[in-house]
Amino acid sequence: MKSFMPRIEISLSQIRDNAQVLSKLYGQKNISLMGVSKGVLGEPSIAKAMIQGGVKFIADSRIENIQKMKNAGISTRFVLLRTSLSQAESVVKNADISLNTEIETLKKLSYYAKVHNKNHQVIIMVELGDLREGVLIHDLSQFIRKTLSLPHLKIVGIGCNLACYGGIKPDDKNMHELSKVVRFLEKEFNISLEIVSGGNSANYEWCKSAQDIGKINNLRLGESILLGCETVNRKAIPSLHTLAFQLFAEVIESKKKPSLPLGEICQDAFGNVPSFQDRGMGQRVIIALGRQDILVSSLKTNNKLEILGASSDHIILDGKNLNLQIGDEVSFSLDYGGLLSAMTSPFIRKQFIN
Repeated sequence: MKSFMPRIEISLSQIRDNAQVLSKLYGQKNISLMGVSKGVLGEPSIAKAMIQGGVKFIADSRIENIQKMKNAGISTRFVLLRTSLSQAESVVKNADISLNTEIETLKKLSYYAKVHNKNHQVIIMVELGDLREGVLIHDLSQFIRKTLSLPHLKIVGIGCNLACYGGIKPDDKNMHELSKVVRFLEKEFNISLEIVSGGNSANYEWCKSAQDIGKINNLRLGESILLGCETVNRKAIPSLHTLAFQLFAEVIESKKKPSLPLGEICQDAFGNVPSFQDRGMGQRVIIALGRQDILVSSLKTNNKLEILGASSDHIILDGKNLNLQIGDEVSFSLDYGGLLSAMTSPFIRKQFIN
């Protein structure tokens, strides 16, 4: 008998297949992949599936996730996507490469690399308009010069981030700008940059249509591998699995009830004043899942149930006369926000299949 504790079923074979298809697709243009594991809390078995599919690096934003994967025996080049000054020693000890934008942080990395007799590799991120992390282009020469003067550090790459904070789309203009920057830096400082990381899952359409990808030879992919879609329009990528993650929850109440609450409406548990549509009497279903477990707006019901609302511990569904009984299961697919919250929640059991 299955446990009806909320659970997320994870198909490792589908994740491996997705990584394989994407590695081959981008490999045709000599682009290597970093498999981004932050969305799955650095789950070692998922990282392993990505590596089996052909990704060359595993990238995560949290050093704790990298430590977990290393402790589980995952052997690859680990890339830290978010580098903090306060974690500099741990970064040097656990990550092979880190993404950086601040000289003070690089100085700390240099110091601890010397203490531990290591050489730490860094990718310098460039600001190309999305306004998340990145060194401004007009400050880049001075920034690179200072970084090159720091012992025990090696600049192995240049990168940029788009379509995350500002939603700026990767296109020929900003990708060519990145290539132009790389050519200038390699000539100016007589260096060879191993990695030119042009972005993430949002780069799919650009890469597919670009006649000339310039110097870009790497992408950091999370959502494409995990959920099978690009992230500009959230369209499925041909030949990829889009249901590698499925969420299941238990029906704990199923009753005919009115659609309008009785009494004076005030704030709900989250400080909002709700409004309701009169639909008459109907079958209302409650499942054992709530806002503490999952980003409710991320849920896509697989059997056309409508989500009416949610509190901390309950999600209320319109049963639409499906005759759901207590103890039955309801399944959902997830978007990236839902995947993040489900994998982070200690209340949702992770069950691996295949």
